[in-house]
Amino acid sequence: MALTLAVLGGLCSLQALALLRAPAAWLPSSITVQLRAGDSITLGQRELAAPQTDRNHLSLRRDANGSWLVRNLSTARQVVLMRDGSEQRLGSATLQGMERFQIDGAVFEVRSANDGSITFARDGHEWRYDGAVLYRDGRPQANCPDARLAGKALSLWNRIMPVTVARPLTFGGNLYCDNRLGLAQVTPGAAQIAQVNGRLQLSAGNPDGDRAGVLAGAMDLRKQEASLDGVNAIMVGHTRLQIAASGDQLTLHPSRHVKLYSEPELRLPEQVSWQWQQRALWSSGPANAIYIALALCAAGMIAGATARRKTPAPAAQSAAMPVRGGGSQLVAQAGKLIAAMGMLAAGLIALVAQRTGFAPAAACSLLLGASALLLWLALPGRLTLATAAGVVLLAFGLLAQLELGLGAPESSWLRYYQKSAAMLAIGAGLGGLLQLWARYHSARGAHLQQRTIEWMLALFAAIALAALAAQVLWGDETGVFDLQPVELAKLALTALTAHGLALRFHWHSGPQRLADRGARWLQLIAPALLFLALLGLALVQVDDFSPLILLLVWSTGMGLAYAIAARNRWLSAILIGGALLAISAIVYLRLNGTDDLIRWGFYADRFLVWLNPAEHPHTGQQLLLGARAIGDGGWFGADHGLGLRALGQSAGSVVQIPAVQDDFAASFFLNRHGLLSGLLLWAVQAAFLIGIVLTALHAYRNGAGARNFRHAWLGRFRYFMLCGGGAFVLGHFLLSWGTNLAIFPIMGQPMSFLSAGGSHLLFFLCPLLTFSAISSEGV
Repeated sequence: MALTLAVLGGLCSLQALALLRAPAAWLPSSITVQLRAGDSITLGQRELAAPQTDRNHLSLRRDANGSWLVRNLSTARQVVLMRDGSEQRLGSATLQGMERFQIDGAVFEVRSANDGSITFARDGHEWRYDGAVLYRDGRPQANCPDARLAGKALSLWNRIMPVTVARPLTFGGNLYCDNRLGLAQVTPGAAQIAQVNGRLQLSAGNPDGDRAGVLAGAMDLRKQEASLDGVNAIMVGHTRLQIAASGDQLTLHPSRHVKLYSEPELRLPEQVSWQWQQRALWSSGPANAIYIALALCAAGMIAGATARRKTPAPAAQSAAMPVRGGGSQLVAQAGKLIAAMGMLAAGLIALVAQRTGFAPAAACSLLLGASALLLWLALPGRLTLATAAGVVLLAFGLLAQLELGLGAPESSWLRYYQKSAAMLAIGAGLGGLLQLWARYHSARGAHLQQRTIEWMLALFAAIALAALAAQVLWGDETGVFDLQPVELAKLALTALTAHGLALRFHWHSGPQRLADRGARWLQLIAPALLFLALLGLALVQVDDFSPLILLLVWSTGMGLAYAIAARNRWLSAILIGGALLAISAIVYLRLNGTDDLIRWGFYADRFLVWLNPAEHPHTGQQLLLGARAIGDGGWFGADHGLGLRALGQSAGSVVQIPAVQDDFAASFFLNRHGLLSGLLLWAVQAAFLIGIVLTALHAYRNGAGARNFRHAWLGRFRYFMLCGGGAFVLGHFLLSWGTNLAIFPIMGQPMSFLSAGGSHLLFFLCPLLTFSAISSEGV
């Protein structure tokens, strides 16, 4: 405990030092544009302080009546107008009520159109599109020659199922297939029709170069102007600007992805003026509400610790008797309960505030994260190696995310740190409540019935499947509703499999006939197999093979856990041999890469970039930039002081690495703190995995020595659950380090504890830490 507290205190002190050393940064609080009637102005990256926009992105104009009009000048990025919850994308038009539209020289006559479908004709063919499938003369088109298995399966689903997955209709190219409508001498994707806000809209696509000429009626979508009357906000690139018009002045208030400046000075056009504000690191947002919740949490922890010292020694009473342990026990448990509830409330307040655009200051997030880590250590039960290493890894991750947020040249990068702190507080609060609930029921001798546990597992699986279905229907490979359902699915998959394997070891008390045993085995393992199949189907839709590799590592880990528990040496040898064979294949490919891989299609590109990134400078940008960042860091960091000299300072060119806050977080850490710090991080990660294995073996020994079914099942369930969770974490470590160090081809998986991943932290890591803590107590 003393060592863990010392390391945790040091890492939190480094966060505070980074905040203290962070230089002043300035950004515009408001941008005022002044135009007379009939005048116009071009605005872009410099005038709007919007780093992810073009130099000349939009045109503002006032007509003779004094109305403000806006037009998108960018060929690659959208401009979105927001009016009372509805969105209008410039360069698009609703098809309902339209008689014809034209794409370059091709004219289409609209026969019928509503919010969900459109029927149009050209060259004697009738086309119908329902938001998911394109029909030519009443028949769906064949799959494209380059369609992958996932695309073919999705196309088949849309044709036969009543609930479909929205897919856009694209124009251009020479192929008539799937949802492509070929047009000679028109760039593929030059225009498209898709569902936007519940309505079908025609929009000009974004091919390389100029957009195609798309006419909606008589209006050229490339030159579409829209009035700002009734517009509340405008999205330019990724920057959101609130709008307020008054006479000849238009005031814009930027709020997301705003460029930071070292000094409040900038030469601007005479029609544009800025009001400057300094970046707030110490006070902003609903800090008072968070501080009150944290004070309640601190009071609960202090009361619980004080009462715990007055509790009689364990020899005089049970180790977990919150009901019969006297007044001191009651006060201690009440204090822990108040602390967990206060932490949960603080995390929810911080998360809601960030989602509504009023994120707490970085200093408030620092206090929130540090308090959550202390709560993990203050909860009842002995401190295990897994919990201690997990808390230290979380502190490492918060430090790296804070440094990245302070060192990036725009305001939005701190949101990763703020979100991680809020998610950690929510996870710590929920985990604390679950631990207290488990101890309370264990002390009373009350246990859940086996049938109740199975219904709970089935409900958990149903929720995870519904979340995956929501991602397929309404989300994309990045998730749905800002969440990643796959993290919850991994936890549910592990729980179902652990339950089936735990029951498998109680085989002798079941049916004796072989046929009955086979039926029982299918009954126990079928839910896990079904869930694994559905999870694999959902993950194959992502243009990445890392989820499949992650499942392979998990399957190997679960197989080894079963072989060890069953003392099956042949199975252990087969699995270890398979792992060694996979390592040999990686080494062979690394040393003897071949261009024969190119015939494998999409996935081969990842291998070719990995084998020789210099020949693929565009697609290999992540790998090249990551390798350069690690090389610049050397053994002692880019500042030659293990990152201590650069605390709070600029991150330099490292922020240009795509997904540096997520998949390539390790590259930033090694660049900032050096390989020596990386070795320390590896040691702590190894300690966490060893701690998980030790806790799992302890649970298995308890189950093997139990004299009744419930205790035996519970010990084995905990054993397999911890092994499965540890295997997933090991897979994340292997994939992330392998990607950053070019050991494996680029595969998009966050590094557990280090990367900024709210869903991975809340839905997987925090439950795993909680389950490990409960299992170590044996309650």
